Amino acid sequence: MAQEDGAALIEGLPIQSAPQRTSVALPRLRTANRRQVALRAVDLETLVADEHRVRLVWSFVEGLDLAALYSTIKAVEGQPGHPPADPRILLALWLYATVQGIGSARELARLCEEHIAFQWLCGGVGMNAKTLADFRVAHGAALEQLLADSFTALLRIGAAKLDRVAQDGVRVRAAAGAASFRRHSTLEVCRQEAEERVRRLRAELEQDPGAASRRQVAARHRAADDRARRVKQALAVTETLQAQQQEQARQRAEREARKAALAQPDEAKPIPPKPEAEKEPRASTTDAEARVMKMADGGFRPAYNVQFASDTTSGAIAGVAVDNSGSDMGKMAPMSEALGEHYGQRPGEHLADGGYAKLDDIKALAEAGVTAYVPVPTPRDKTRDPHAPQQADAPAIADWRERMGTEQAKEIYKERAATAECSNAQARNRGLRQFVVRGLDKVRNIAVWHALTHNMVCGWRLAAG
Repeated sequence: MAQEDGAALIEGLPIQSAPQRTSVALPRLRTANRRQVALRAVDLETLVADEHRVRLVWSFVEGLDLAALYSTIKAVEGQPGHPPADPRILLALWLYATVQGIGSARELARLCEEHIAFQWLCGGVGMNAKTLADFRVAHGAALEQLLADSFTALLRIGAAKLDRVAQDGVRVRAAAGAASFRRHSTLEVCRQEAEERVRRLRAELEQDPGAASRRQVAARHRAADDRARRVKQALAVTETLQAQQQEQARQRAEREARKAALAQPDEAKPIPPKPEAEKEPRASTTDAEARVMKMADGGFRPAYNVQFASDTTSGAIAGVAVDNSGSDMGKMAPMSEALGEHYGQRPGEHLADGGYAKLDDIKALAEAGVTAYVPVPTPRDKTRDPHAPQQADAPAIADWRERMGTEQAKEIYKERAATAECSNAQARNRGLRQFVVRGLDKVRNIAVWHALTHNMVCGWRLAAG
């Protein structure tokens, strides 16, 4: 259609006459000869400039302790076995790819063949998408240790401090569509269909083993088994959600009964609670661990909640947490606990927005010697001072309310947005918008990759400054 429009446009132009040649001789031109053989003495080292960013990535990787990755290699000197690629190469490839906003293993494998910077990192070692994809999600514990090591290195040189951290969450789209969510009753039907499909394939193979090639039969069996496995995972999730709904309904009934007994102490029979119609829980047959969450634009989509805890001095990320809960409530205390386990001490001050204002967390942080800077929720009674302690407040909660009303706390709290929001925005710019992997463990590994890349770039910035 575009070509037809272009042709019509050309036909509408006035016809230009060709200029008259003063000579009958043909022009001499340098034309392309792509079959000519040329011998070039070049090496990858000279093709990459000394100030190229890819050299900084390799220097960063060379400074990391990769003993945990090398210990998993089975091919050793004096023993048979095909030698794998050096983990330093795979680590550097994914770090540089993350800096460039590349999250696809197929795209990275293509760049290793076509882009000189990625070729320089490979150094002649062949790469394929399967090797790259497996490495990205296979070393969760080692990646978390590398993240802690990268932050510890900044602590040692004084570029970072663990005195004050800012925590914030970002909801990232899951690799599951909204149409993949099914109710428990529907999943039961899907399970029966999937199991029947597996039985039918096995029966066809037993009746006529030569009906299809082995490769086709294997592919069909893998697809059927994978479908049955994913449906079973979704069923297990809906059963858990149903149990949680029943427990919540029981707790609500007990609370209503206690309220009724307190309101009418003279009556022997408490007023029964009003029945509530519970919605049947749903789970995805694509990614059973994903949950529908409210996103930043106000829409609801399958997603995961990624939490980053960043140092306010350097901007580097000290801790990462990922779950499938759409709320940030109750996530401060676990993050502070994890930071204490990784670095031997907890940050003295913990900054978070109003969505983290859970009283139990604030009390737990105070007991551990951590000062929480979280906005006090606006009370329903507009005439009441939100920063005035309430009668039922524990001492730690009363201190928190009074503290957040001071000018000093307001100045400290301003560092939260400048630190946590910046970390989230940079991760978004590097491609953390939708996961291409499924499952909580793999999703967490991808989040750690982004945090490790963020710390690497922070190290460049701090070294240059």
